[in-house]
Amino acid sequence: MTESPATATGTVRTGQSPPTEPAGPAGAAGAAGPAAPATAGNPVATAPAGARTAADVVTGELVARLTRDVAGGGSTACHTPLTGERLAVLPESSPADVAAAFDRARRAQREWAARPVRERAAVLLRFHDLLLRRQDEALDLVQLETGKARLHAHEEVQAVAVAARYYGRSAAAHLRPKRRTGAVPVLTHVRELRRPRGVVGQIAPWNYPLELSVGDALPAFAAGNAVVMKPDTETALTALWARELLIEAGLPAGVWQVVIGEGPVVGPAVVDHADYVSFTGSTRTGREVAQRAAFRLVGCSLELGGKNAMLVLEDADLDRAVDGAVRGAFSSAGQLCISIERLYVHASIADAFTERFTARTRALRLGSALAYGADMGSLVSRRQLETVTRHVEDAVAKGAEVLTGGRPRPDVGPLFYEPTVLEGVTPAMAVCGEETFGPVVSVYRFTDEDEAVALANATPYGLNASVWTRSARRGRAVAARLRTGTVNVNEGYAAAYGSVQAPMGGMGDSGVGRRHGVEGILKYTEAQTVAHQRLMPMAPSFGMDDERYAAFMSLSLRVMKALRFR
Repeated sequence: MTESPATATGTVRTGQSPPTEPAGPAGAAGAAGPAAPATAGNPVATAPAGARTAADVVTGELVARLTRDVAGGGSTACHTPLTGERLAVLPESSPADVAAAFDRARRAQREWAARPVRERAAVLLRFHDLLLRRQDEALDLVQLETGKARLHAHEEVQAVAVAARYYGRSAAAHLRPKRRTGAVPVLTHVRELRRPRGVVGQIAPWNYPLELSVGDALPAFAAGNAVVMKPDTETALTALWARELLIEAGLPAGVWQVVIGEGPVVGPAVVDHADYVSFTGSTRTGREVAQRAAFRLVGCSLELGGKNAMLVLEDADLDRAVDGAVRGAFSSAGQLCISIERLYVHASIADAFTERFTARTRALRLGSALAYGADMGSLVSRRQLETVTRHVEDAVAKGAEVLTGGRPRPDVGPLFYEPTVLEGVTPAMAVCGEETFGPVVSVYRFTDEDEAVALANATPYGLNASVWTRSARRGRAVAARLRTGTVNVNEGYAAAYGSVQAPMGGMGDSGVGRRHGVEGILKYTEAQTVAHQRLMPMAPSFGMDDERYAAFMSLSLRVMKALRFR
């Protein structure tokens, strides 16, 4: 569906009420959402005068420049969810194009890996500076391709800059040869080396097109690898822009190849040629990627779905917890794998918390302008809107109450949906256990800490969690009982995710492997042990027979334990 560029700038006036009978997904007639509370609906942020439009940002010259290295005989289009209008026509790669991209990457990788690690890391630090200097370009593209609010787009800039700085500063230390204790101290000299895997196949999602493309590729480059990446077609321009910026920072063009096309066609080809696979996406597709990689005996890291819980204990600061819940549930319209979808609140404060949380949610400003000012943006696709609508309608039909939200907002844009708070959700409802990946959160009550932990852990997912309490000691103790890869105390998700020296990833159905920290770069390497034996062999020598050698070694083992050798 195409609308005028004026709609993309968010020219709807603040406070404009939604239609009495809201349309369904993408404004389709006859697909009305569930009945919502009798309120005026979330306000709409006013667009600043002279706000940029899609046509201002995505020019023919920009598209031609960004796609000049993308091979493909076909063509495919990408669109902006803010209006539904077409942004660009992109080359479409075939499996043969993917194979050719891996060939080019392998040739470039050998020379890149031969460079000193500090030289490779310096590229990341120059990229850091370029990104911050030209961030408005990135923010425009991220907003146009994902529909998210500008502040949420800036989260991606922050995350990528932090990752570039961290690996730019620490890669040499993580990758330097490590001396290890040998089998026989003094006589066995051992070094552990780290070798790049070769060419990493990366499949990046649509929801964080800057952070989950270049952000995940940076440590792979620092480790001496090349990357062949398949971004989501609808968000490929952001990834291509990041590639151009990294090349400007000094990355050889051949080291980062981009292929574009339908996931079922291009995705398997990427996995089939890769020396290692990095995938972020749904649990269902992640299982398929893992099986395909396992058949080839290549490693993979998978960040998959989540149904993340926030626990508000009875001693929590209510105002801080409410603000944290709003950020945790509605950033990027809930379209991030670590967002909060389940809110567990102690019964003694549940009424006060829910009242304040509902009021704050109802006041969030929706907006589509390429500017700061909106609190929440759009969903990214009709499919996401349909999922959100289905979950809310199913919950209402089975007895849940909509405290606020619960309807599309076609007056703002074709894929906007109000931030929604549900209460009275039961396990019979899809929204209880399925990942919604949208601006919908359910509030539940608990009576004691053990019950809260059990409820939070009652899911096959295990990606992120949040605990709110005035006691730091208590917060850390509860966090240690939760079965998730990251836990934030008195924050929703940003504290753990932004702490890039620490690993981030999921347990259970939320994936395998970690990004960030030392694990985030070492996964892109193969460990090699080089052991140099001196003076005597690891065998009978100096006239010993087998029995004397065995007795000598047994004595040596006892002595080494007594001397506390590891």
